[in-house]
Amino acid sequence: MMDWIPIVFVTFKVLVLGTGMFFAIKWHYDQGKKEKEQKNEQRNEKRAVLHAGGKVAAVFLLSLLGMVLVALVLARVLGLDLTFP
Repeated sequence: MMDWIPIVFVTFKVLVLGTGMFFAIKWHYDQGKKEKEQKNEQRNEKRAVLHAGGKVAAVFLLSLLGMVLVALVLARVLGLDLTFP
């Protein structure tokens, strides 16, 4: 009976440590994959924000240009002198 105890314990230890190592490696692999996906999502979010910001800037500049043109036309219609001295 005493001869089987080390064999059983060593076998159990190898199985437990092997299983633990497998799940540790799998967990680290999954974390790396998850991190990579998050970086891709962040890049996509940054692109979307930059795209939306560009649209807002373009609309702002176009509306500013339109407002300046309307002001100049209105000034001419009213007969204001806008020449520089």
